[in-house]
Order: sequence, then structure tokens, then C-alpha cells
Amino acid sequence: MRPSSYLFEPGFFRRSLGEFKRFAKLATTLESIRVPMTPYHLLDFTDPETITTCKVMSDADMGGFSTVQLDQVSATASEPAHMRFHGSISIDLPPDRPDIQRSGYAAWRNKDRGPTLFGKSLWDVDPYLYLALRFKSDGRKYFVNVQTESIVHTDIHQHRLYSRRPREWETVFLRWADFVRTNHGEVVEPQNEMMTQKVRTLGIGLTDRVPGPFELCVANMWTTNRMEDVDAYDKEDPS
Repeated sequence: MRPSSYLFEPGFFRRSLGEFKRFAKLATTLESIRVPMTPYHLLDFTDPETITTCKVMSDADMGGFSTVQLDQVSATASEPAHMRFHGSISIDLPPDRPDIQRSGYAAWRNKDRGPTLFGKSLWDVDPYLYLALRFKSDGRKYFVNVQTESIVHTDIHQHRLYSRRPREWETVFLRWADFVRTNHGEVVEPQNEMMTQKVRTLGIGLTDRVPGPFELCVANMWTTNRMEDVDAYDKEDPS
């Protein structure tokens, strides 16, 4: 019998070891049977390898003219190491695509993660209340996007990423229960509960269709049951 091809995929055993360590920690701390009080890191951009697991998207994929890029930025005395999501939005329509009537967006997300010895790599965030982000925004209209193993694979659950202090580092806590189900940018009904046991991807998109440059820096994304930071997010719309 020949071993399955995914056994030879890059990172397979490293991912499997990471999952084993996480399961072992849950067992030894009994967090699998009680509310976990330690954070669960999802995308840590202080690790330079994390950016290599992400991909960018924009209207340029359909012939548009927006630009988008991800850069790794090293830590300094005043900033943590982080990922820089930047580019320029254009709402110009491709001249040879009459079927395209709307343009002007850019986004990024993690790539689908490879399998492990325990099966498909999915995040189980069901025991947690919040998705937390450490970020620095230019103040534009960004949305956090979450994809799960839902029946409708094009569904995306979204939450507005408000910045209280543009161009300064801040931490926000978004309630998983407050994400809204969308499909192709439109809110859809019924608003089924997100499958937080099977999260495939996390990302951030810019869809305000305002021409010009943008920049959003992200140091870390994790899930937690505690709002540890004094800049804790609440549901109030600051606008």
C-alpha cells in the first residue's frame, strides 16, 4: 500500500505536531470541558512565515485596475512585527469586459490550510466569544471576512472593522455572534448561525470603492473569552 500523497506535502508533519500539542494542552488543562481562559492564536504576523500562508484578491483578477500587496514589516522600538496590507483602489471598469459593471475592491485571506494526521485543518473557535485583532488602520471601511465549511461555500460572514484611533495601534474584540452572513457582498437570509466549529479562512477586505491608496497593518488575530486590552471593542458604532 502506498502512503497518501498528502503525507509528503510541505508542512504536513509540522501542522500535525501543532494540532497534537494543542489537543494535549486542552486535555491537561481541562479546557475541553470548561470555558477556555487562554487565547487561541489564529494568524500571528509577528512570525514571518504567516504571511506566506496568505493570498491577495482584487478587481484586477477580473480585469480591473486596483492594486494590492502584502508586506512583512520587522519590529521596531515603537511597533510590533506585522503584516502590511496596502495598495490603491481604482473604480475604472475594464474596457473589454462589458459584463463587469462594478469595480473597486481589494482583500486578503489565509490560504486553505493543508491536512494533518487528524484530518482537514480547520479552526474550532466555538468555545470562544471574541475574535481579537491587533491592528493599525488608515480609517477606511474595512470588513473582517470569515469562511466556514458551510453548505453554501460562497457564503462569507462579515463584521465591520472600526478604528477608534486611525494610524495608531489598537486592539478590537469582535463577537463571533455578531458576524453577518453575506454572499457576493449582499446580506442574505436566513441569517444562519456561523459554523464556528469549522472555520476555514480569515481575512480582511476593503470595499468602500473610494479611489486612492489604502494601508492596514495587522500584527495578530486570535480568539479569546476575555477582553484583556483596555481598548476593548464594543458594539457601539463610533461614527
